Amino acid sequence: MKKIVFSIILVILLGVIFVYRENIYNIYRTYILNEKSQDIELEEKNDYFRNESFDYVQLTDDFTPENFNELKNIYYTVLNSGQEEFTFYCPDEYTNCLDDVETIANDQTMLSNINNFVHPFNSFQNIETSYDSYGKITITIEHNYSDNDIKLISAKVDQIEQQIWNNTMTTDSKLRAAHDYIINNTKYDSARTDKQIIQYQSDTAYGSLLEGYAICGGYTDAMALFLEDLQLENYKISSANHVWNAVNINGTWYHLDLTWDDPITNTGENLLKYDFYLITTDRLLLIEQTEHNFDQSVYQEVV
Repeated sequence: MKKIVFSIILVILLGVIFVYRENIYNIYRTYILNEKSQDIELEEKNDYFRNESFDYVQLTDDFTPENFNELKNIYYTVLNSGQEEFTFYCPDEYTNCLDDVETIANDQTMLSNINNFVHPFNSFQNIETSYDSYGKITITIEHNYSDNDIKLISAKVDQIEQQIWNNTMTTDSKLRAAHDYIINNTKYDSARTDKQIIQYQSDTAYGSLLEGYAICGGYTDAMALFLEDLQLENYKISSANHVWNAVNINGTWYHLDLTWDDPITNTGENLLKYDFYLITTDRLLLIEQTEHNFDQSVYQEVV
């Protein structure tokens, strides 16, 4: 009889545990493991961390989000730090948190836009978000540039700067010299864009500065490295099929597009132009609206 009663109690207990398993596990994690209640911090920031916030995304030290924008800021801050993995938690009060996480994780355009605000060396090649029904979110990042890439590119940038800059030059003249050097020493990788033949790392600064071939991503990342060394606030702007630089000079934001200043000619002649050198949005959209039709709600500083 005792065995029967014990078995019935055990079955009932197991049934209760099964029905309320999520609540029980959530209580276990929250109050015993103390996961959700712990103060989440970003413990490390690499050398390429930008101490800058923008209209679209802002730096944050609060990793307990309360709304969609705060989630977006967490993604930006984590990317900006150079971390390869970061975990945070949805608070119980933010009932739509996991839905919003899923929205961001599945929106490649939004993730790419956020990516444009970080230093090229912290930009992602691939980003994955994993989460569970209890509110644990983990962001895993594969970066565009390996440690060896960064070492080689940085050495090349130092070499170029010693060659084209001197202490008597103004910031403006150094900027123009960097623009000219990249264009004069880079060919547009039309084999990649036209025939999908990949011979060079032309979508990165490595292709432009070390191999001499680039598509728009390579031109833009290369220019961004010089803008960083000039201590000019900058980010990348992307449209559906193109990317270029935006730079803040004396409080005014300008567009800077080296790809379009290095046009492909029928004769193969190498040209250096300044049509897209430090121009306003009004000027940009006056002279070219197809490839430069960008989302002005994202890149608000240049509007």
